[in-house]
Amino acid sequence: MARYTGPKARRWRRIGATPSDGTLTAVQRRNYPPGQHGLRRGAKLSEYGTQLQEKQKAKYTYGLLERQFRRYYREAEKQSGMTGENLMKKLELRLDNVVYRLGLAATRAQARQAVTHGHVKVNGKKLDIPSAATKTDDQISLSDTFKKALETHREEHKETTNDTDVPSWLKLDSKALTGQVRSEPARSDIGAAVNEQLIVEFYSR
Repeated sequence: MARYTGPKARRWRRIGATPSDGTLTAVQRRNYPPGQHGLRRGAKLSEYGTQLQEKQKAKYTYGLLERQFRRYYREAEKQSGMTGENLMKKLELRLDNVVYRLGLAATRAQARQAVTHGHVKVNGKKLDIPSAATKTDDQISLSDTFKKALETHREEHKETTNDTDVPSWLKLDSKALTGQVRSEPARSDIGAAVNEQLIVEFYSR
């Protein structure tokens, strides 16, 4: 399973954006490009540069490498409808993202780890592939070990996840710590601050 293991804050600073999950506060403290001359860089981005930044933002948000992201784009392109929206829906329906959006993990990275370690079940069966595509009516549950750790963490930090915090296309049982995919997400339900049309323009060059 390939994933990026380098400095995360540095690459977010390079594209001038902040993670949507509120992590990496270093990006907020130093909101300028990395490197010795970061503060001096003020050149206006070209059209290509703007498109590239938007593509990178989507990649970093969902924790994907270029090859993985390009594959999602090609699949979205073959579907009927708007390619950009198809792409965002595919990314949102990834199992690791669904676990994160249900509030069963603090970040997408933690959700990805929970899946790869076998702590997530789909329709009662263990599924350890973070990129697995969930579908309508899928039931999401956690292993007893992970559920206990999650409950302990929330108790220690006084954290709760209410059903109202979860997007409308998902359903959470906050007491049982289980979830359900109610439907495919509408574009308005997707919280990622990404302009997918710029991504389409980038790959259409």
